[in-house]
Amino acid sequence: MTDDDCLSGWADLAYGSRHMVFEHCSEAIALLDPYGDRLGDLNIAACQLLGYPRHELLALPVSKLFGHQLADLIVFSQAVLEKGRGWTDGLSCNCKSGERIELEISATTLSIKGQLQIILVLHERSEKQYQRDQADTARTMRGGLLEWRNILNLFQESERDNQLLLSAVGDGIYSIDNQGLATFVNPAGARMLGWQPKDMIGKNIHRIHHHSHADGSHYPVEDCPIYRAVHDGVVHEGRQEVFWRRDGSSFPVEFTSTPVIADSRIVGAVVVFRDITERRTTELQLQTALDELKDLKKRLEEQNAYLQEEIHIEHNYREIVGQSEPILKIIKQIDVVAPTDASVLIHGESGTGKELIARAIHQASKRSGHPLIRVNCAAIPAELFESEFFGHIRGAFTGAVRDRVGRFELADGGTLFLDEIGEIPLDLQSKLLRVLQEGQFERVGEERTRKVDVRIVAATNRNLRHEVEAKRFREDLYFRLNVFPLQSPALRERPMDIAPLALHFLQQIGGRLNLTGRRLLQSDLERLQGYPWPGNIRELQNVIERALITSQGRDLKIDLPEVTAQPGVSMAISATPEILTDEQIRQLERDNTLAALAQCHGKLFGKGGAAEMLGLKPTTLASRLKRLNIEA
Repeated sequence: MTDDDCLSGWADLAYGSRHMVFEHCSEAIALLDPYGDRLGDLNIAACQLLGYPRHELLALPVSKLFGHQLADLIVFSQAVLEKGRGWTDGLSCNCKSGERIELEISATTLSIKGQLQIILVLHERSEKQYQRDQADTARTMRGGLLEWRNILNLFQESERDNQLLLSAVGDGIYSIDNQGLATFVNPAGARMLGWQPKDMIGKNIHRIHHHSHADGSHYPVEDCPIYRAVHDGVVHEGRQEVFWRRDGSSFPVEFTSTPVIADSRIVGAVVVFRDITERRTTELQLQTALDELKDLKKRLEEQNAYLQEEIHIEHNYREIVGQSEPILKIIKQIDVVAPTDASVLIHGESGTGKELIARAIHQASKRSGHPLIRVNCAAIPAELFESEFFGHIRGAFTGAVRDRVGRFELADGGTLFLDEIGEIPLDLQSKLLRVLQEGQFERVGEERTRKVDVRIVAATNRNLRHEVEAKRFREDLYFRLNVFPLQSPALRERPMDIAPLALHFLQQIGGRLNLTGRRLLQSDLERLQGYPWPGNIRELQNVIERALITSQGRDLKIDLPEVTAQPGVSMAISATPEILTDEQIRQLERDNTLAALAQCHGKLFGKGGAAEMLGLKPTTLASRLKRLNIEA
């Protein structure tokens, strides 16, 4: 055997001896990891003290053992880590039996693998005090009569000191006899109740300050927990009760009534009480703040869910493209109105980019840091309009399984874009007007009035002035929305923008479909500029996407209906438009829609459907069919 082997053996033997001493030490010892919320090790005495098997204690978070005093434990641990040692008798621990034992703890630090740990030596405070009392008694017995006289003097002095202490303490303290009559009242207690101590002695305390509940209803003496301690000998606590002052006012208290027992007989009780007005106020403020945070969190979650949904919606384009006079005019108008909070009403045919204009207004406004919430009024069933706009509470109607935040609440502080505003039912327009005027609304099924700060940008492809005259749209709502009107120009009115728009879509859609490197011929651009584009920008986007998909080589194959591929015709129409009546326009719209349905053999949506042919969103086509009373 080598010298190294001998040294290793002695080291193992020494470690085993130290561990055996730790394991069988009569003192309860535990190793606390202050950063991991767990016990690293503990001996048999510690397990017996806490009433748990070792493996359960090692798996149990320390915060569970000291959960009711977790803040105090953290403060004590930090002090020990800073000073290297510490002592306290102010902590108590939850045993497995459910009993809470008060502890006296000595602590010191120990570095293990470069990280500080805390060694705790635990004593049950009552047992420690009992051992001290036993030692004092033994010394006293040995001391003889002289010692007894000294102790008697000590008790007398101690009693005087206790009286002074009770008089100086800030909590209210009084004692009663077994008849419920006051035998002692400290100055703090009398002051809180608005009495002089001498005026309370000998009187029934319950009738003085505990005669009524918080709502003013009578509090019978037999139900009073203060007096119950005199009868059953059990400590009683009150945490949600009030005491009444001499002037008739009240204040919230928490109190403890502890029976006093002498010669196996209950002779009275000692009551300690505390005014918790300030604490209750703080708790209410904290609860209010927590409720507000909860509401804010819920709103943010709803906004996040909405924005996540919006991410999956493919917008026509991400910037306004074009240098034509109508587009430059729109940009100037956006620069003028965006910094204000004025309501904006965007007029224009379907597919002209009204939503893009709304987004540009929002991004240039002081509300750009808040959400832009979009609502397609044409896609909402009539019976769900109110819930969609204002939200609802759980159980407000069949299917309302949870509270729901409406679009107005989601847009609080930001902008609400109401697309196809002309589709809102007449009976809901008055409620919408109230929100716009007063900034107030109620969720469906709720009586609470909520306030919002929302800017409105609306869009329509209808002539709302004619709708007002036909009594299908409220005149006051129209004027409320039409503070700053904007006209979104049709694509046929800006032919010089067709080429840059086509190239923009070629790059954007080509990147999305992984079909880059395609090009437009000059002849194709001329054909595009000669087409009247009844579906406007949306139709142009669809034509470019279809060409990218169907073309085989680098050159795009533009597919346009032959009837419209005549440059002179569309320009002539734009130059000298025929004036039609509103009824003629409606009939023309109906005939055009029926023609599209016939050509598509009744197919509404998808590739080759009527919605694509008309350059409409599926939801807009569905709304139009309903409005024109056309059976699909």
